[in-house]
Amino acid sequence: MSLHTTEGTVSYEFGSDLTVLEGPTGVGKTTLLELIRYGFAAGEPRLATVATEAVHDVAIDISIGGDEYLVTRSLDRLKSKNVRIVDKRTGERLPDLPVDGELSFNTFLLEKLGLPDDIKAPAQKGKSSKAGSRVTFGDIFKYVYIPQYAINRDIADSREGYYDPKRKAVFELLFKLTDPEILAMQSRVNVLNGEIDNADSHLNTILDFLRDSNTSSREEVEQNLQEAVAEQEAAREELNLLREELDPVIDRQTQTYRDLLTDAERSLAEARAAAQDLARERDEIGLERRRVKADYARLARMRDAGARLANIEFTVCPRCMQSLSNRTVEEDRCRLCLQPDPVSPERAADSYELQQLELQLDEMDAQREATEQQFEKAQRAITDRESLIKHLTETLEARTSQRVTPRLQAFSDASDRMATARTRQESFEVALQQWDRVEDIAGQVRQLRSEQDRLKASIATRKAALAIHRNSVCNRIEEEFRETVTNLNIATVESAGFDRENYLPIINGKVFTKTLMSGGGSMTATQIAYWVSLVTVAREMDTRYPSMLIIDGPRLALNTATETCAAIYKRLLKGVAEDPGAVQFLVSDNELPDDYEGDFARVEFDYENPTVATIRHPGEGQVEVIASAED
Repeated sequence: MSLHTTEGTVSYEFGSDLTVLEGPTGVGKTTLLELIRYGFAAGEPRLATVATEAVHDVAIDISIGGDEYLVTRSLDRLKSKNVRIVDKRTGERLPDLPVDGELSFNTFLLEKLGLPDDIKAPAQKGKSSKAGSRVTFGDIFKYVYIPQYAINRDIADSREGYYDPKRKAVFELLFKLTDPEILAMQSRVNVLNGEIDNADSHLNTILDFLRDSNTSSREEVEQNLQEAVAEQEAAREELNLLREELDPVIDRQTQTYRDLLTDAERSLAEARAAAQDLARERDEIGLERRRVKADYARLARMRDAGARLANIEFTVCPRCMQSLSNRTVEEDRCRLCLQPDPVSPERAADSYELQQLELQLDEMDAQREATEQQFEKAQRAITDRESLIKHLTETLEARTSQRVTPRLQAFSDASDRMATARTRQESFEVALQQWDRVEDIAGQVRQLRSEQDRLKASIATRKAALAIHRNSVCNRIEEEFRETVTNLNIATVESAGFDRENYLPIINGKVFTKTLMSGGGSMTATQIAYWVSLVTVAREMDTRYPSMLIIDGPRLALNTATETCAAIYKRLLKGVAEDPGAVQFLVSDNELPDDYEGDFARVEFDYENPTVATIRHPGEGQVEVIASAED
């Protein structure tokens, strides 16, 4: 494993089957393990500041599926979306793989483990309608890496109820207690639960509607529909017969009356239009007469003013005020200006303009009288036409009431029956369509249930074929776990077993939980026993379980002097010594028991020599610890 930092490269060789990273808190042991998880793109790592600020790339040598690869992933936000892969045997650089999406690094790792990348982990109990969430390499990595912040709390997120289906599915896949085909069928069974529920709900809704419409069966609807169609046809025939009977009733005299009524209505309209025109003309004549009369009055006032001024005799000049009394003036001359006097005392007062205006007034009076006579004539015509129309209308109504009205009631009744029959027919047709829909949905439900039953039968058959292997694996895990717990001498444990349904330890008759055991040390020791037992059984049998176990803080919350601490390391050493080269343990711890000896690799760290050695450590207590037992 190599870390490419801003100040150079730091490399670590984990060549031994058991490698222990030893050093005090804060030197970066957990950071190193979290960087391994980051390199595998197995979930969100918890990285210290030194990693995010000083480490550029993480390069890991891995052996998987019989091949060896150098996997490199950048910590840059953009570059981290892809993983670089080199085949170490050939030296060929393979195409970069994205962390997410199709044909991703996750797909590559799962294929190397012999698993497809589209496996879903459905719930296998209850009546779930969910297909299940997708299984990723990150889920499998939970069975490889036991982080310090979870080692005395839960097993592979067993405390998270929503994660149970996936945790169990991964366990079964790793130990071959199931296969992708079984999980796919179970996923389809769950989806069918939802489809069947939806179809049943839709079916019940339609049946409720049909019950509300008082149709208990399809046969009843078909019978009612036939009756409605027959009733509609009978009403239609009756209407046709009534129409044929009505035609002769409309005789020639009635038609003549109608023609006369039409002519009278037209004449009435013409008379009313003429009366309106004459009234408008009369008003216009009156308006013009008032204008001429105003002109006549104006000229009369002018004539009167002239006459009044003509009688004025000046005795003095209005300009120089000299007396004119002794002035000699010729006859017919103006005393003031001595010009000829145009006004003759004996001349008639009437002017030409006044005479013309009087003639116009006389002509207008005559025209107005003629218009008034024509208007009165038009009014009489209107009265005559209205009287004629009233008489013709009464005559037609009398003839209609005697000859047509009795048949109209029958016609109306037949029309109502036909409309009612048509409405009933449409209603029954809708109900019939709903019954068709009921049959379709019922058939769909039967088909879905049949498919589900076939899948359940197939699942049961395939699980039965795996039953012997399942019992063998579970028996061996329980046997190994009991032996390991006994050897670790955990103080609070009186009995140990293995839950074959939840795949969790059973301690003192109860399934493993945080509240079960008092003291984090007992919890941690139980976890170590569980994980080592799984790896041991996986090594002995044909499984997909990765041959690596990473443990961060196995002695967390344990007194370093206790017998259990030494027993844990003895068990770890035994796990790799039974079959050298078969498995690899990588352990991070603060310090080892004093009497611990064996064939293992030991990498020591301190504040002068931290895990990211190219970056100077600020000193004890000067860094933020990634996780603690209470995190």
